[in-house]
Amino acid sequence: MPDPAITPEVIAKHGITPEEYARIQQILGRDPNFTELGVFSVMWSEHCSYKNSKLELKKFPTTGPRVLVKAGEENAGVIDIGDGWAIAFKMESHNHPSAVEPFQGAATGVGGIIRDIFTMGARPVFSLNSLRFGPITDDSAEARTNRRLFAGVVAGISHYGNCIGIPTIGGEVYFDESYAGNPLVNVLNLGILRHDQIARGGAVGIGNPVFYVGAETGRDGLAGAAFASRELTEESKEDRPAVQVGDPFREKLLLEACLELLASGCVAGIQDMGAAGLTCSTCETASRGGTGVEIELDLVPKREDGMTPYEILLSESQERMLVIVKKGQEQTVRDIFEKWDLPYALVGEVKDDGMMRVRHGGQTVVEIPARQLADEAPLYAREAAEKTADFADFAEELSKILSAPSASSAVQKSLVALLADPSIASKRWVWRQYDHMVRLGAAVLPGSDAAVFHVREADKFLAASADCNAIYCRQDPREGARIAVAECCRNLACSGATPLALTDNLNFGNPHKPENFLQLREAVEGMAEACRVFDTPVTGGNVSLYNESPVAAIDPTPTVAVVGLIADPAHITTSAFKQAGDVIILLGDLVENTPAQGMGASHYLKVLHGRKAGSPPALDYDRELALHNALRALIAAGLVRSAHDCSEGGLAVAVAESCLAATPALGASISHLPSSSSGTTSPLVTLFNESQSRVVISVRPENLDATLFQLQQLGVPATRLGEVTSGDTLEISAGPETYRWPLADLHRAWADTIGTLMEG
Repeated sequence: MPDPAITPEVIAKHGITPEEYARIQQILGRDPNFTELGVFSVMWSEHCSYKNSKLELKKFPTTGPRVLVKAGEENAGVIDIGDGWAIAFKMESHNHPSAVEPFQGAATGVGGIIRDIFTMGARPVFSLNSLRFGPITDDSAEARTNRRLFAGVVAGISHYGNCIGIPTIGGEVYFDESYAGNPLVNVLNLGILRHDQIARGGAVGIGNPVFYVGAETGRDGLAGAAFASRELTEESKEDRPAVQVGDPFREKLLLEACLELLASGCVAGIQDMGAAGLTCSTCETASRGGTGVEIELDLVPKREDGMTPYEILLSESQERMLVIVKKGQEQTVRDIFEKWDLPYALVGEVKDDGMMRVRHGGQTVVEIPARQLADEAPLYAREAAEKTADFADFAEELSKILSAPSASSAVQKSLVALLADPSIASKRWVWRQYDHMVRLGAAVLPGSDAAVFHVREADKFLAASADCNAIYCRQDPREGARIAVAECCRNLACSGATPLALTDNLNFGNPHKPENFLQLREAVEGMAEACRVFDTPVTGGNVSLYNESPVAAIDPTPTVAVVGLIADPAHITTSAFKQAGDVIILLGDLVENTPAQGMGASHYLKVLHGRKAGSPPALDYDRELALHNALRALIAAGLVRSAHDCSEGGLAVAVAESCLAATPALGASISHLPSSSSGTTSPLVTLFNESQSRVVISVRPENLDATLFQLQQLGVPATRLGEVTSGDTLEISAGPETYRWPLADLHRAWADTIGTLMEG
């Protein structure tokens, strides 16, 4: 069949603006053919080119003494962890595919990020994820859809990770109405390698052969990059062909074959066929190498007959790689891939003319300058504007809530309601589906402040945490992003780790809407500032825009993940209380000294009053850094038995979670709250404010004085709260009132909520 004519309608359907089309004509010196239009469409999409966000991303710090491969240079950044060892890690999203086909969307998201890691020459050792869904708590049609998406995504992640044998050891899950119809599926993978094993993705060496290796190409995932670069609509189900189909068993074979191939020394360059498939891998390797690449589509292994050049080049079939092989080493490739029973083909050659040239049926069907296609997409600085706030005066609203006659008695029900909220409740229903113990490296089970993994090859202990409070980012994107970085680093400190570097996944709405673009800009600048303060260079990540359902854009969600190093396994610390009689101490201030007292944008307001209102709590960098350093010093001195960050839900939730995380559960008696709790500060504020820079720790009674003295020397405020008990209650005295909760009631709310909702 002849190609369709290039009309304005066809150009627009490919997401190419008239100005961009004119630029394509200028680059080519002619009109593109239909296949070339498709190639430009995917490579100049936001998903591949970051044309709406790249100017903002340049604000991130990307260098440092431990950085071996910078963000943007290759498929993933690489960080030195000492003794000749390094880690490659990165986070990416599969949001749009998961909204349309949750199981395959999530599964192939896992497969894609794993390939990015072993393409660097690293052996993947663990994954984390950050997931967001609409509300699941009622029986409405929308909630049923959200539960279906949630179940499908978790099943897809567990299927791929469990089958390939890479543990998913931690992460986060949130539920909010802004994600209804547009879930977020952000996945991190980390791999281990030696410095001399770092692989590159450039097509170097004129005359070197180009091999296609891995699964055959089909029509699944066709133009998936373009699909991910537009808003979701009611008609998005028609985009199911843009969702790839994954095969984790094939990926396991590909992983082992590629690592063996890299170890053989015959590889000059290697690139995953991810977004934009064969198109992306061909032009990007040529651009990185400063060369050209010519391939023959007749030689590409295919699983469907009659595929056109457009379909072959734009397919995003999974488990495929492009390998540039040192000339004369072709037989090594053949031997290794035959050993692993994987398809392969010699499909092309590295050229010296800087062109991406594709032949099919004896004709040249694509001829485009590689660098201009891969790295010189148009860049846009979109209009940024404030969204008009529709909130009432928050101080007045908060005063009414806290002065209500029932405010004091509300404490009793509020803790149970917060623990039962799916965003705070235990995620056991999720992580029990993951084989988090495969490879026997998980040193801390999921559910603590950070995941901890023993990399046996290097004998190193790594900690990792993913975080973002999207309510904070909705109310103040800059402050919310700063807090996300701080909380990730705080979670690592609670686990005994020092942060090394950060990856991110920036999830926002349509950047053409000025209020959405302002959110992106503010969040990036806040995150960049915090990364410099906490010395966490950005190793790479992902931008996912156009996250909008037919109703509205998602709340801005700049998810961050930080990886750290634990110097001594004896320093590994968890959130669970350890023994009755231990003393409970709050590090940091009890209540933020502001008019809102840490209640703005809080989960208390969201869960108990259905409100997202007020400014998020303020972050003080000096106070936060002092807290992290003091906590690590206490842990290194052997004084800390447990440590748990105060975050969503505040102090009462943090103490309850430490009680319930113990095996068996332990009670607590909190009886030393300052008397000011009965004065100007409501017990609701004392117990549920979300002031920053706070951690609840427990210490042995005999270490109490030494702990308090060291904290005083380090300039960190500390409050002795009470004791861990062997009883079956959590008891808190706040002001004139004493509140008691049976642990069984708290456990039922916290541990069983999600499972009950999902399983009936």
